[in-house]
Amino acid sequence: MSQQENTKRLHWQLPSQGDVRRDDSGHRPEGEGPPAPRAPAPLTVLLADAQPAIRHGVRSVLERSGGISVVGEAATADEVLAETSRCRPDVLVVDPLMDEPTGMQVISRVLRMTPDTGVLVFSSVDDDKAITSALHAGARGYLIKRASADQILRGIHAVAAGEAIVDRSIADRLSALIRPATGQYYYPFPQLTNRERDVLDRIAAGKSNSAIARELALASKTISNRVSAIFGKLGVADRAQAIVLARDAGLGHG
Repeated sequence: MSQQENTKRLHWQLPSQGDVRRDDSGHRPEGEGPPAPRAPAPLTVLLADAQPAIRHGVRSVLERSGGISVVGEAATADEVLAETSRCRPDVLVVDPLMDEPTGMQVISRVLRMTPDTGVLVFSSVDDDKAITSALHAGARGYLIKRASADQILRGIHAVAAGEAIVDRSIADRLSALIRPATGQYYYPFPQLTNRERDVLDRIAAGKSNSAIARELALASKTISNRVSAIFGKLGVADRAQAIVLARDAGLGHG
């Protein structure tokens, strides 16, 4: 056998990285399927709580679950902002009362910095004023610290998907919390303009773009553009998801 033939055999037996081995007919050898698909990137989470024990406990739950990567921890509002800027997490799990009275403000400041970050409040406070303040600041979820590991995981995945989620003890009184006695709504979507909020309210009520355009005396194309902007800011893929998110927040009942 010539040296050239030896070289050709060697290259066939040791294909370069990324090549797919095939037989003389050009087909993959029997038993070899297509390359395995890559696993989806894990959700990235930033944990913010003044108590190291709480952060450690939640981190343990998340790291055991698989599919979630804790990319940072913070104990103060300033640390939350610094870590958010550094790692831009998919989800911020935060006790906003860690730095009273500025703790609640950290939610809206995070959302101005990284609008795609979902905020899940994880607090020991089951107080109407605190819940309303957090939702009004832009939090997508609010869980009480007695929540189980499954509830925490479900909350993180829901918030990451652009959905709204609250503790069971809060759900029954949520509508009253976001529609105070004055009859005016508290909108938990600070990233939207006032006109976008008007449009979202009508979307949640099940109205079409053409109906919304007539009510607001705007062109249908203008409404279509605003609907697209709303979907982008809320992180939803379609009208159905936007309706669920808005109705969970109390919109669409006016």
